[in-house]
Amino acid sequence: MMDGIIAVRKEKGYTSHDVVAKLRGILHMKKIGHTGTLDPDAEGVLPVVLGKATKLAEFLTDKDKTYEAVLHLGLETDTQDMTGTVLKELPVSVTEEQVRAAVSSFLGEQQQIPPMYSALKVNGRKLYEIAREGKTVERKPRTVFFHNIEIQDMKLPLVKISVTCSRGTYIRTLCYDIGKKLGCGACMEELVRTRSGQFRLEDSLTLEEIREHQEQGDLDRYVMKIGDVLEEYPVLLCSCEMDRLLLNGNPLDGDMFEKEYHTGWVRMCTSSGAFIGLYLWNPDEGRYCPVKMFL
Repeated sequence: MMDGIIAVRKEKGYTSHDVVAKLRGILHMKKIGHTGTLDPDAEGVLPVVLGKATKLAEFLTDKDKTYEAVLHLGLETDTQDMTGTVLKELPVSVTEEQVRAAVSSFLGEQQQIPPMYSALKVNGRKLYEIAREGKTVERKPRTVFFHNIEIQDMKLPLVKISVTCSRGTYIRTLCYDIGKKLGCGACMEELVRTRSGQFRLEDSLTLEEIREHQEQGDLDRYVMKIGDVLEEYPVLLCSCEMDRLLLNGNPLDGDMFEKEYHTGWVRMCTSSGAFIGLYLWNPDEGRYCPVKMFL
């Protein structure tokens, strides 16, 4: 069985779950999961975890994302993108300077209300299921963070933007909110995710390319190892005497390591350098405790 992370270039028309289902058929394995939903009409990089790497899903989902989107001013739809029913069509009389000012005002921490057409659950039901019944329910604002919003091109009523943001951010809603601020309404016309954590669009493979490499027997070259994807965490090597404790998933006493490493998360490895698991320093106990094991 293959263990690791592969960057899939999701194409239009597929849900994130479709990608996982197709990969199960291509790779002939069941233990596969994705690390962040992309709308069916959106394109872009979708990191997929394979085998033991499915334990990493929560770590990868938390990472910042970068998107390229086309904002269509003057239109409001029920889905906040061009797939929905048009609710309002308004004249666009704003200037480019006003657009730039509105866009830049969303930098930093923001409160964002999730759209009704989303997979977020309220009282056990997905919002889009409720929306398809013609109903609307109250949604609590969520805190999101926009690290960067850059206008790449502007030919009103269309504005192409690049956005780097925290997890859980809806770019459709950002487009809608910008339109509200400008007073002319807006929706999202196109969306491409160009980066998810350390995975970039230019390094990702389509499902067909993955199928070809699997048939050629060289797909391993495109699968990132579990230990490598956690490169932000320092590596600690055990001594030969500690290997048995590590391989059994035991906590490891802090006296076994230099004091400079008595902090945070680490990639714990055997004396031979084999990555075994993620450990977290517990200052109260004075030892490293296992969090995720990849034996």
